Amino acid sequence: MINSPPWTPLHAHLHHILKVRQLLPIQQRILIALSGGQDSFCLLQLLVDLQPKWGWQLAIAHGDHRWPLDSDANAHHVTQIARQYQLPYFLRQATTELRSEAAGRQWRYQILTEIAEQEAYPLVVSAHTASDRAETLLYNLIRGSGTDGLQALSWQRPLSDRVQLVRPLLDVARAQTGDFCRHRNLPIWQDAMNQNLVYRRNRIRLEVLPHLKTHFNPQVETTLAHTAEILQGDVDFLEAETQKLLAIALPSPPPVLSETEQYWGYINRDALQSAPLALQRRALRHFLRQAIDVSANFQQIEKLMALVKAPNHSRTDPFKKQWVAEVIKPWIVIRSLS
Repeated sequence: MINSPPWTPLHAHLHHILKVRQLLPIQQRILIALSGGQDSFCLLQLLVDLQPKWGWQLAIAHGDHRWPLDSDANAHHVTQIARQYQLPYFLRQATTELRSEAAGRQWRYQILTEIAEQEAYPLVVSAHTASDRAETLLYNLIRGSGTDGLQALSWQRPLSDRVQLVRPLLDVARAQTGDFCRHRNLPIWQDAMNQNLVYRRNRIRLEVLPHLKTHFNPQVETTLAHTAEILQGDVDFLEAETQKLLAIALPSPPPVLSETEQYWGYINRDALQSAPLALQRRALRHFLRQAIDVSANFQQIEKLMALVKAPNHSRTDPFKKQWVAEVIKPWIVIRSLS
């Protein structure tokens, strides 16, 4: 076993967060996603140190996507260290080349879900920090995301019907995890890809945030992480209200408007008109995704918004191939041009 603790303020902080937010119940089976970097090693050591107080059954999982040139060496390093912790350990290696960060991320979540389901671990923990939260907010803001994207790193979210992802370090900065690892002499892996400025997230981490710290706000990571936390509460509220609106606006069963036309979805304009603008937009985004599986951008939502009060038989240009939205009072419908 890697050397055990003195109790630190970071132990006390995490212990408090877990109790207040009820993220990791006592005696639960927990799968720890271990990349080999400082954040994941910090989280692993903290949970191992806290385990006697909580009675968890811990295990480690590592996904080797074989994308960085040194990923095999990292996988070997993580495997050797995992053995020292004497915890169940699961290694998965990608069988095909993963060509992007997004593909690698999707694959890692997929294999973590598979391991958790196969081995009966209802909770997977990852070591995302307040710094990751700040970077994600900036990254999604630049891409033009709405409020959902700006608060994308939440404390927990489902990976499947049986597995929940938990991020217990979301209010801990990367500087804190680095200090913890150095003080404990943890054998972290320095991933060369984290220094590659080809990747936009690295550029935000290595260039944008340091510039903002120096010239605008030394506490910018904390400030942005707090903004993401506020937005998460706002989004949760808006989503709950949107579901109430959709329960009224989406007909069940759907109306029969024509014996010759096929419609892919209906939403009631009268119900939308009485709702606040923010709820109208969210409801229409849900509607479009449900009707024709389109993750709508701002321009597409605004096209639909224009139909809420438009004359009968007003129509958008196509959203995707042959599908358009059209007003057939009192409905906005999705129909095919073909």
